[in-house]
Formats: sequence, structure tokens, C-alpha cells
Amino acid sequence: MTDLNRRHFLQLAAASGTALLLPSLTEADLARAAMPAVGPEPVLLNFNENPLGPGRAARAAMAEAIPLSGRYRFELTEQLVAEFAAQNGLKPAYVLPFAGSSEPLQYLSLAYTGPGRSLVAANPTFEAAGEAAALNGATVHSIPVRADGAHDVEAMLAADPKAGLIVICNPNNPTGSVTPRAAIEYALAHKPAGSLLLVDEAYIHYSEQRSVIDLAATDAELVLLRTFSKLYGMAGMRCGFAVGRPDLLAKIKLYGGNPMPVPSVAGALASLRDASLVPSRKQQNRLVREDVCAWLRARGHRVTPSEANCFMVEVGRPGKELAAAMAARGVVIGRSWPAWPTWSRVTVGTAAEMQRFKLAFAASIKAPTPSALALGPAPFVPNWA
Repeated sequence: MTDLNRRHFLQLAAASGTALLLPSLTEADLARAAMPAVGPEPVLLNFNENPLGPGRAARAAMAEAIPLSGRYRFELTEQLVAEFAAQNGLKPAYVLPFAGSSEPLQYLSLAYTGPGRSLVAANPTFEAAGEAAALNGATVHSIPVRADGAHDVEAMLAADPKAGLIVICNPNNPTGSVTPRAAIEYALAHKPAGSLLLVDEAYIHYSEQRSVIDLAATDAELVLLRTFSKLYGMAGMRCGFAVGRPDLLAKIKLYGGNPMPVPSVAGALASLRDASLVPSRKQQNRLVREDVCAWLRARGHRVTPSEANCFMVEVGRPGKELAAAMAARGVVIGRSWPAWPTWSRVTVGTAAEMQRFKLAFAASIKAPTPSALALGPAPFVPNWA
């Protein structure tokens, strides 16, 4: 789907008064519309999914939960919340479960922005929060990322003294770049009065970056998002959390809060209790990512420094052209962003899948020009360093 069609689709939704249906409008429908026509058994490196799927313990737990799914099983959700809270030094009241993290991301945008209360986000980044805020009548300030792909925190804080919501995706989607914890602490200490800091940690399990989840326990004006859709391999099962002070979370309950899917909760609980899952998958992803990024750099392509299961690569021509050429060869890569039209997002797959990526990329690419390899301005030394 083109950017123009995407905007038109969302404008129609706003005009029809369906803003509260944002999850279906900006996630499944738009993702499906963005899928190119490909042959059988394509390599899918476009949605930052985990090709490994749920872990072995999670699969067993989900299978056992299916016969129980005729009832809501609230007690199972309570066990999941209690387990997550205990592992992260939180009170259960600070953890609100959702079917994934996209819903709370959009609900927070609706709750904390509006006319006169803007949203501040990076550019490029995941757009769902900005789209929800725009539909809510808010101004959206898109601040270019730094040269290393991380958030320019100082510029974001200076964007609007009346901002309602400041969003930091860490690691960032689509670049995979990390924003140092010191920068997030600086943002929390210097954000506009009355605003909320939202930190989306969908990819934190892949990273060496220290989470800021402990800040939520200090009653800071911060809400943090987690999901089982990435490293845990449960994108199709939908389970996640919003984490923060109970009074902050209460503001988003009005926008939605259905009972959780029983198999998803069972799989998430088993995943949390599998101590080997995160380190083993993190290591596997890192090795494959570093191999393919080194391969691309050796061929003259600039690649964003990533600590996630995705990265962006400069391709020297409109990214959509490369995506079409790759799809014709059975490899589906991610999209480009308007701010970086000659960069393409690539999801890290298995070693075998990335080998097919290399073959398709080499056959599809045109040699990038030196000017195309520039990645924004030179780095600066921020006050929080």
C-alpha cells in the first residue's frame, strides 16, 4: 500500500468515526495490503516476525490450553501478570495485559494527545502512535533520528513545550538502533510538564541495552510497552503488556480491554518461565544479523547499527523498486520510509533464509552511488552523555 493510500484509508476511518478501531485499520489490514504477490514458499523478511515461532514449552502450553478456551480463564491472565511483575520487580497493578503491544500504543496516543496536546516521535520510526494521534486531532512532530539511527532526544524535547506524549521506540523500528538509557533518563527528567514518556521496548530482548522498566516502578511519568511478538515468536498469537503507574494505565482502559486469548496467555506464561529462551534466541539472531550486515557492508552498502531483529540498508535507488525485484525472486523484504526513500528495512531470518536473501539481493541490486551512502548529519555530543 502506498503512503498516499495509507493516509487516505486512515482519513476515511476518522471521517466515519471509527478511531477506536485503529488496531484493525493500521495493523492486519494494512499489513496484508502491503504484501506483494509472490510464488510458493517465499522468504518473508518484511514484518519483523520471528521465523522460529513460539518456543517448545510455549507450544506445549498453548496446545494444552486449547480445550480450556471455551471460558475466559481470568485466573490464567492473573498468573501471567504476576509472573511478569515478579520477574521485573513490579507490583501486579503496574502491569496491564493486552493482545500484543500495538493496541496500548494506539490507546495511549488517543488518551494523551489531542487538539493542543501534540505527539513527538522519531523519524523514521513505527508510525502507529503518530497515526492514532493525528486521527485524534493532535499535531505530530516527527524528529529526524541521529546519524546512528538513535532518537535525537534533545530535539524531541524542544519540539513542543505543550506536548502530551513523547514516544521512544528502543531499539527503534525500522533502524534497529538503540537510544542509550542515559538519554531516556534525560528525556524523563526534562520532558514538558504534564507530558507522558512512552517507551516501546518491543525489541529489547534482542539488545544489549538495559531496559528502563525499573523506572516504571519508581512512579515516574512513564509507560513502557512489551510484547511477545518478536523474540518470543508469538506475533500471530498476540500478547503483550503496558507497564506503568496504575493511574496512568487507567486512562487507556476506556479505549479497550477484552479478556485475553487463553492459548496466548498460556504460551506467554510458559515463555517467561523458560530461562534459556531469551539468551539462546538473542545469540542466534545476533550471529545471523552480524553476518548479513557484514556481507552488505563488504559490498559497499551502508547498514544501520542494529540490536534488533531488523536493520535498514541503503540500496542506492527507491527502496520499493528493490523490494519488487526481490519479491520476484521469492524474497520479501520490508518497506522504505518517506524520510529515507533509498533505504530498505530487512528482517533477520534464519541463516538459510538470509542466504537466500543474499542471492536475491545480489541479483536485484544496482551499485549504490557514493552520495547515496550518506546517513544524515554528523553525530553530536548531547547534554546527557
